[in-house]
Amino acid sequence: MLAGSVLAAEGLKYEVHIDAPGDVRELLEHNLDLVRFRGNDRIDREQLQRLVRVAPEQIRTLVATDGYYSPVISARLDRETGVPLVQVKAEPGEPVRVGEIDLELQGFAANPEVNALKDTWTLKKGRVFRQDEWESAKRTLLRSVVQTRYPRAQLVDSQATVDPEARLANLHVVIDSGPEMRFGELRIEGLKRYPESVVRNLNQIHSGDYYSEAALQSYQSRLQDTGYFASVEVSGDMSAILSEQLDAASMTPEQNAAATMAPLPLLVRVVENKRKNVSAGVGYSTNTGNRASLTYDDLSVFGLRMKSALTLETKKQTASSNFYFPITPEGYNDSIGASFERSDISGEVTSVASIAGKRTWGTPLLERNLTLELLTETKSIGGIPSSQSKSLPLTYGVTWRKLDNLLFPTKGYALNAQLGGALLPILTDEAFVRGYLRGVAYLPLGSSSNAIFRGEAGALASRDKSGVPAVYLFRAGGDQSVRGYAYQELGVPVNGATTGGRYLATASAEYQYWFKPAYGAAIFYDAGNAGDTFSSLHPKSGYGVGARWKSPVGPINVDIAYGHAVQKYRLHFSLGFTF
Repeated sequence: MLAGSVLAAEGLKYEVHIDAPGDVRELLEHNLDLVRFRGNDRIDREQLQRLVRVAPEQIRTLVATDGYYSPVISARLDRETGVPLVQVKAEPGEPVRVGEIDLELQGFAANPEVNALKDTWTLKKGRVFRQDEWESAKRTLLRSVVQTRYPRAQLVDSQATVDPEARLANLHVVIDSGPEMRFGELRIEGLKRYPESVVRNLNQIHSGDYYSEAALQSYQSRLQDTGYFASVEVSGDMSAILSEQLDAASMTPEQNAAATMAPLPLLVRVVENKRKNVSAGVGYSTNTGNRASLTYDDLSVFGLRMKSALTLETKKQTASSNFYFPITPEGYNDSIGASFERSDISGEVTSVASIAGKRTWGTPLLERNLTLELLTETKSIGGIPSSQSKSLPLTYGVTWRKLDNLLFPTKGYALNAQLGGALLPILTDEAFVRGYLRGVAYLPLGSSSNAIFRGEAGALASRDKSGVPAVYLFRAGGDQSVRGYAYQELGVPVNGATTGGRYLATASAEYQYWFKPAYGAAIFYDAGNAGDTFSSLHPKSGYGVGARWKSPVGPINVDIAYGHAVQKYRLHFSLGFTF
């Protein structure tokens, strides 16, 4: 009696064999009740027989979602085997394909606009009619409507008329645009500590502009990037329109039509960050060694945002303080700051104090900046005091980005160019002109692999190189340069040390393979050098293997590289996409 109770508690064990084409078999294995309930402790022989009886009808419903409306199906229970075996056979036949498509867009006045929306329809004529693609096509079409000009558009009717004999599905979709919306006045909620100009100056949406979800998202992103706010929500204030429409119930048709065109208020809700923030951290860089850092941010010092930082590394120590002005209505982001940096790299010790003013503008796709910097530098090479210099250079920089993803790029390119120098004999010991160019290109090679190509080049023109600050000369080597060599190890040898040169050229090729979406491996080859003449740019090569991880904060790269010229292996660690 006890044994019988245990068997009943365990349920009836049985097997299911499905004879069907690959895609249909996979569909049934994931959704058919006979498979899903196998191992359920409530299944007995009577329940199993019921599942077998209803299986053909369930299979017809399932395969219809994949476009098969005339299947030949059988399901039977084989009792002669030791363990009951259910034999399922499904011959789906020819699939039903999309026939005529009738997209009725009500309320759209301009034919070009209607035609453009119809082009977004994804379930084209002749495609296999699948239920999930049918639902997705309707959602995509409605989404393309509500994202611009017609945020209150609705799907009012949709029908798919299937003719199994002709194997055609004729589609009919009706979307009503609702009222055309334009933006109105800007309303701000949540500001307590910071001036309204922080929000208003970033607004590129003008009163009277057509409603655009892309414009709202762009504005929200700009506000989030300021650092003033813990959270930002930018939207059209639909509540104001709804309130007006409730009042319209007593209006004449002419008055009601005019009311639907009322401007849609632009609503910005913010939660402010704390005014002051202090953070500290420790770390390690394969370029500059052990690191300890301390940062202090104050979002309102004389109406400006201040960011100060102290970073102590084995090979470099830096202290800086910068003040950021609110972004202007024209989109300019201005800042002023001062810094001091001491570095001891490859036998060259430099101490640099600087005061700088900088203006940046543009978008993440096209970013530009202009920097005027006054700096004084003390430099010693190989333990022997060498020189002191001062300079007042002006530098213009521009960055182009065309990437599928700014955090984890797999396709596209980024290019940065700089041109500047100190040409006037004002607070400058040696006049010079300097140009620099670097780029990276991402090339997908399949669903799980890609190639990355990097390159950089630089040149400096001056009568006497010794009067040019070391930060404007060129060296190579390190995590983001030629791997297999120490940080800035490649350059011009002087007294057993390495100094910067007038010219720079490096290149890199890397192949990445992703075993899982977040984990991959890489092989790479780097080459390059820096020198005072073109003939001295004998490329030094490095090559090796690495591991890749798409972490929440960006791609983490760990590489082991062999420097051919120094005949040594070196570990490199880097985080993120550099520009």
